[in-house]
Amino acid sequence: MTGKHILFLIYTAMFFLQAGCAMVGPDYNPPAINMENRYAESSINTSIGDIAQKSWWEDFEDRMLNRLVVEGLSQNLDIAAAAERIIASRATLRGKGINSVLSGDLEYSYNESGGENLRTSTKGSTGLSGYIILDLFGGVRRERQAAAAQLQAAIDDIETARLAYLSELIGAYINARYYQYSIKLTERSIATRKKTLIITQKQQAVGNGTEMDTEQVKALLYAAQANIPDLEASYYAQIYAMATLLNRPSAELIGLMNRGWKKMKLLGLDLEVEYDTGIPADLLRSRPDVRSAEQALIAATAEIGVATANMLPSITLSGSITASGTNTWSFGPSISLPVFNQGSLRASRDVAISEAKQAEITWRQTVLDAVEDVQAANSAWLRDREKVKLLRQSMESYERAFELSLEAYEAGVTTLLDLLDTDRSLASARLDFADALREMSVDWATLQVSLGAGARVAGVESKKE
Repeated sequence: MTGKHILFLIYTAMFFLQAGCAMVGPDYNPPAINMENRYAESSINTSIGDIAQKSWWEDFEDRMLNRLVVEGLSQNLDIAAAAERIIASRATLRGKGINSVLSGDLEYSYNESGGENLRTSTKGSTGLSGYIILDLFGGVRRERQAAAAQLQAAIDDIETARLAYLSELIGAYINARYYQYSIKLTERSIATRKKTLIITQKQQAVGNGTEMDTEQVKALLYAAQANIPDLEASYYAQIYAMATLLNRPSAELIGLMNRGWKKMKLLGLDLEVEYDTGIPADLLRSRPDVRSAEQALIAATAEIGVATANMLPSITLSGSITASGTNTWSFGPSISLPVFNQGSLRASRDVAISEAKQAEITWRQTVLDAVEDVQAANSAWLRDREKVKLLRQSMESYERAFELSLEAYEAGVTTLLDLLDTDRSLASARLDFADALREMSVDWATLQVSLGAGARVAGVESKKE
């Protein structure tokens, strides 16, 4: 039998041996956790299933928002960085298992020698050598388990990055539309005050008003006009934030947002629609940060097996074949037992055990935080709807009261002071209503993100996964 045949038999036997070996260290079992069967302030106790591909922002019925979200998800830099971490984790996984314990070299050498009055001679040799460490106690397989969990955690992290991105982009868009709407409402107040100024000037001209009346109306008009610059500055700040998130020129985005905006209403939702939040147990699968924390726990549990296997004996099979002047071969096993560093290896195992316990604590805390996020957002959203309904009624009542007050002032039935008080109340009610709509939209978006909705919306990164 040649050396080549012997090496083949050794490696074949090794593969069968590894397949039948047990693994030291604990096997991962999902830890039990007590969860309520429904959220506080919710009567729903049924699961909503997988909502990771729900394009919830489409409920705003704003085509520009839909377009910007799709664009942003395909090119945001944070998401791109998370995608690269997936590639790195996949490469790490490929390096584990058999690839981490198998090594070998094919060598060839050629040499010429000679000298004065000496005949030139040549010598060449070819050698093949290899070795493999037998995974007697499963340490290598535990390493692969850990790497696989880390890869899945990286995939979950890209979904977390998507949710964070959606929250930032849509939040900035809602705020930008709010400031646009507030400018529009302020311009309506300016228009009514200009109308009041004309009436007051006419009253003064016929002797039914005073110069002080006219100046009071002017002061109120100027105050409304002075609000516009601040609103515009806040609006542009949101545009610049969106431009950064979208990685596109600000001027181009300003043009898109300014186009026809005075005909648009502030983003809003159907106040009569009930949105299903599911049950707390849904978060164990729908929230990517919760899943990532569990994968970290799986990896940490596997590392206990790796550390335990390092304390035990290891067997290496090695062999070589050399073709030179004479053909030679060699093979044989060697055993290694860590003796003098057992204290250090035990310490490493104890560290791995502690890190696994820390990972479990982190997972439990992540679950609790996720439940809190949903309950807080849902509570805010439920109350936002009632607030919007009442502030809309308040604004409509002030609009009617102002019309009546203006008619009464023109008829000389009421005073200018009463008219201006109603005017101020109307302007305040309009902006309060706009702000309530903004809060409701932001809180509803926060609720969707806290549920994990939209984490796997189809896009470039999703296709990579």
